[in-house]
Amino acid sequence: MTIPQLLDDDEPEPAAVVNPDGSSPFLLIGDHAGRRVPRALADLGLADAELARHIGWDIGVAALGEVLARALDAVFVHQRYSRLVIDCNRAPDAVDAVPAVSDGTVVPGNAGLDATRQAARVAAVHAPYHAAIASEIGRRTALDQPTRLVALHSFTPALRGTAASGGVAVPRPWHCGILHDGANDGLARALLAALRAEGGLVVGDNEPYAMDGIDYTIPRHAFAAGLPYAEIEVRQDLLADDAGVAGWSARLARLLGGVD
Repeated sequence: MTIPQLLDDDEPEPAAVVNPDGSSPFLLIGDHAGRRVPRALADLGLADAELARHIGWDIGVAALGEVLARALDAVFVHQRYSRLVIDCNRAPDAVDAVPAVSDGTVVPGNAGLDATRQAARVAAVHAPYHAAIASEIGRRTALDQPTRLVALHSFTPALRGTAASGGVAVPRPWHCGILHDGANDGLARALLAALRAEGGLVVGDNEPYAMDGIDYTIPRHAFAAGLPYAEIEVRQDLLADDAGVAGWSARLARLLGGVD
């Protein structure tokens, strides 16, 4: 199978690295931080308003990661391209890695995707992003620099109504959530406890999402290597402006700096 080149030479690489010389043990990652679509995919047949919704990216994560990287002196590796091109927190061959429908929106550019076209997205976007994370972990290991992997995500305040909800949008009460699974989740559990001790926050333990068999990034890079990790979900309306980003960055920097 010949895999066509998806990105033109003048289009940016998928993985962006913020503060590459950061000395912190924390390595921040943003699987869904970007919303670009390769030129060849013609915006996947979607209006810009759809790509700007939560289905296209994790709103606020790019800004949060950049501010938090500065606050912690941490490296932040994040994806520039939309999760609708290919979801980098899914196995590259997963059924939902390239969704045909997302939160009620049909994605025309993902309809009937054959193996060759999916492989092109893996080669152009998914594989280089994970290679960048692996390279950074390898660089740190060679320098005896410890790594605590922190994945940054955000979630929409309400999902579109489904048949089960009678067509009514379902609000989500959590301000944030901590996702974890398997061994070596001490960092995640400590951060969960610290957030709950803050007061005034509704903090989900594997809510609104659970880390399970469909997650890819943390299991791939943290589990086998035995790295401490945490996956943080922040509600998107809380990251809607600079003040919200600054507030959550300050909170997370303070709490992460205090957990073992």
